[in-house]
Amino acid sequence: MRVLLLGANGYLGRFVADRLLADPAVQLTALGRGDDADVRFDLATGSPGALTRFLNAVHPGVVINCAGATRGGARELTRHNTVAVATVCESLRRSGCGARLVQVGCSSEYGPSQPGSSTAEDAVPRPGGPYGVSKLAATELVLGSGLDAIVLRVFSPVGPGTPAGSPLGRLAEAMRRAMQSGDNELKLTGLGVQRDFVDVRDIARAVHAASLSAAQGAVNIGTGRAVRLRDAANLLARVAGFGGALHELDDPHLGAPPAYPYPDGCGSWQQADVRTARDRLGWRPRIGLEESLADIWMEAACRI
Repeated sequence: MRVLLLGANGYLGRFVADRLLADPAVQLTALGRGDDADVRFDLATGSPGALTRFLNAVHPGVVINCAGATRGGARELTRHNTVAVATVCESLRRSGCGARLVQVGCSSEYGPSQPGSSTAEDAVPRPGGPYGVSKLAATELVLGSGLDAIVLRVFSPVGPGTPAGSPLGRLAEAMRRAMQSGDNELKLTGLGVQRDFVDVRDIARAVHAASLSAAQGAVNIGTGRAVRLRDAANLLARVAGFGGALHELDDPHLGAPPAYPYPDGCGSWQQADVRTARDRLGWRPRIGLEESLADIWMEAACRI
């Protein structure tokens, strides 16, 4: 099976590529903006016609889109997360390859949810920021395209390669600096936030499963369990051997309107309902948070 992977050099894309390359039945072609892509193409600026010609030449059975941007202003996020997906959908419609599309979405499309609740795929999306809006627009494009398509709404990715700008990435870096300087206390904010952390390798397994399945529509990818960032910090301290104290400072944003204090626009709580992934993809998470944090710390510790 020929698979065309978009965004193979990104955080999620690298692990999806590794997973696909481990499948002897897959012939992988990577398309992206980097020099190490098999084919260089910028989805945000490239024309649907050029991409259509490439699809007709390669004739993939599956197209997986892990490309996109997580930072930037509304215009940049729209260009990379929405316009790019419109180009992919239009190219697939014009092409005669009949490829299945696996779009990697995100939980920010849902926005804030009620503490204690699990968010199912039929929840009404209310994204709390431009990132979630741009990803939701992409999902609507995919689901309304008439293509054989599935959107995986990924909750909070963790594990090796976790970006330094993510909550757990920032936490690991702060702990590394404290240990390097000999500080016996760490002052942190926002530890009351609760997120559904899912390992990036489990996400790659879900993408692989989606490429082989006939399931369509939106499917949540998470663990089904929200973890307080304070608990994750304590677990990371144990993994790292940090014996100092963790002090939580008052968050100056807590008096602001809901969703705005949180960069992902998801408020204080998110937890996935993952029954659809289990029933339609045969997928369950395998890697626990402690193992994910150990891998994050191993990378941080190498910088000490």
